[in-house]
Amino acid sequence: MSPLATLRWLVEAGADEAIDDRPVVRYGAAAVAKPALPPVVPPTVAPPAAVQPRPVAPSQQSARALAAAARTVAELRDALGAFDGCALKKTATKLVFADGNPEARVMLIGEAPGADEDRAGLPFVGVSGQLLDRMLGCIGLDRRSVYITNVIFWRPPGDRPPTAEEIAACLPFVERHIELVSPDLLVLLGGASSKTLLARSDGIMRLRGKWFQYESAGLARPVPALPTFHPAYLLRQPEQKRESWRDLLLIKDFLKKLN
Repeated sequence: MSPLATLRWLVEAGADEAIDDRPVVRYGAAAVAKPALPPVVPPTVAPPAAVQPRPVAPSQQSARALAAAARTVAELRDALGAFDGCALKKTATKLVFADGNPEARVMLIGEAPGADEDRAGLPFVGVSGQLLDRMLGCIGLDRRSVYITNVIFWRPPGDRPPTAEEIAACLPFVERHIELVSPDLLVLLGGASSKTLLARSDGIMRLRGKWFQYESAGLARPVPALPTFHPAYLLRQPEQKRESWRDLLLIKDFLKKLN
């Protein structure tokens, strides 16, 4: 090709910039050796420190000891009355322990007392409790044939959701409560009780209507557990009552098989 044609071909190929005055021989003996790079010295990494066990708060130590010492439901209630490790006790009016039959096959566990429960000292006596009574009645149950409690035994101010610390403070008593009642079925009302007792991070939408096994060292055998919506949620979202009805039918069928 002519020099002009060669230059045009180079430009079209992308070689449109002069790098040096003379061509560089990159292969062969004349090639200039690259300077040796300094050796790479890995940084000195200190060995990981031994993982120390998380210290247990004195209130939790006290809760475990008080709960474990209870041999009856009445003793557990007295232990809660003597327990000062949950700050909610200072702002609540009454301890809200339980209602119903402690020898019942079905144990229902909700979240925390509200204003009505705080005044009465009983769980589920307000508007949501009235709805719960109607729901139980639809499958032939009432407060003489079930046992009802919460994962929190004192009302949070303003009916706010309980904190993780408050749940942790009460949890030893809840676990011992289940061991002492030893029900045939646990019904977990709402996300707080379901996630706490099943040690799950899923929301109630994913958990409800599914069977789980609740296990504890103080139980002779695992207890079937069924999460479902809290009645207070159904008052806010009545369209979800259809799903709750399906859960109630699961409970009814389960109890029928026990007979």
